[in-house]
Amino acid sequence: MKSKRFMKPLTSPIHFHTAMIEQIPVAVFSDQELIGSGKIVEITDFAVKIGDEFYVLEACTFKFAG
Repeated sequence: MKSKRFMKPLTSPIHFHTAMIEQIPVAVFSDQELIGSGKIVEITDFAVKIGDEFYVLEACTFKFAG
């Protein structure tokens, strides 16, 4: 059974911190195109690090993938 959060957008800082703490996979989109996915390892004021890549918060859409 999929989580109730599956593919819901992360829209607030608490969503990003919850995903990081609970190790919930996140999908990253740019203009509807999937550009990355994985578990959040770092959050800054401007970007989210997933694996070895940083994704700019203002340029991407993040969705719960797990």
